[in-house]
Amino acid sequence: MPTPFSSLAVAGSGMSTMKTWIDTISDNVANANTVKRTSETAFQARQVFAESVSGGTAIGGGETGAGVRVSRLTTASGDGILAFDPNNPLADANGMVRRPNVDLVEQMTSLIVAQRAYSANVTVFERARDSYLRALEIGRG
Repeated sequence: MPTPFSSLAVAGSGMSTMKTWIDTISDNVANANTVKRTSETAFQARQVFAESVSGGTAIGGGETGAGVRVSRLTTASGDGILAFDPNNPLADANGMVRRPNVDLVEQMTSLIVAQRAYSANVTVFERARDSYLRALEIGRG
């Protein structure tokens, strides 16, 4: 059953989930150029999966949402990409190093989506808060 302030909780869960996504993307971008020896595992990019949280039954029999949460974090393969870089101090006898398989275009696109979703949740939170404050002012009147 939704509470009078459930819209704040729903928007808050959205902000929290988007923050996790933004943090994960930031980590992936920061490690996009991390070089390892060919005998080591490359940096493994992470990906966030989210799911909706049901909040119960609404008037009329439908289901209400109670927000969103991170359902799991996965990592990409640690194989990475072998690259020829003979001047790198980590290069093997053949001049090869292991780089992560991080697609920066995909990461930046996801970052834009996550930032806009975060901003949308902030706007919902602020509007709901303002509505509750106005309702309290009416009650004082």
